[in-house]
Amino acid sequence: MALLSKKDSKLILDPLADNNPITIQVLGICSALAITAQLKASIVMAISVLAVMGIGNVVISLMRNIIPSKIRIIVQLVVVAALVIIVDQVLKAFAYSLSKELSVFIGLIITNCIIMGRFEAFALANGPWRSFLDGIGNAAGYGLILVIVGFFRELLGSGTLLGYQVLGDPIQKTGIYAIGYENNGFMLLSPMALIIVGLIIWVQRARNKDLIEE
Repeated sequence: MALLSKKDSKLILDPLADNNPITIQVLGICSALAITAQLKASIVMAISVLAVMGIGNVVISLMRNIIPSKIRIIVQLVVVAALVIIVDQVLKAFAYSLSKELSVFIGLIITNCIIMGRFEAFALANGPWRSFLDGIGNAAGYGLILVIVGFFRELLGSGTLLGYQVLGDPIQKTGIYAIGYENNGFMLLSPMALIIVGLIIWVQRARNKDLIEE
């Protein structure tokens, strides 16, 4: 018997493409603009959101029958805030320099509308296992876009990936710098993240006409 049914598999696979929280639902754009100048920061933010959404969806699902409807938003905020604090403390313990670099943006996971949206729309109405899959799927879709944007911004803006020079040395003029290439400083500015996300949306809709709004 397969571990995941076809219906369960869609909870993970759909947010990666046809129902991506950033490119289709247009959620979580702020962090996509703010922390994607470096690939490492993008990966850490993606993993952080993955942990918060996966665990958070399960917690909310387990509590769904005992949460009074009038305070459900408050309960959801308390759950996500507690998880974000744990993630923040783990980062400070094991990756302090990166924690300082991400600074306030880790805390802003609390207000990430993707997380609150999945709590409200899915975890409150489904069991723990499907809620876990939904959280993992949506977080993976969100993280995928962050990693793609971070990859191109760091590569074209700094000539590096994960801090390692991959295009050559811009000072010694080695690699492609020897033929006159220069790093594009505009790629390190937040508006370029929006342009890259826009290009991803264009490619996605060009490949799947059903995603084009009337």
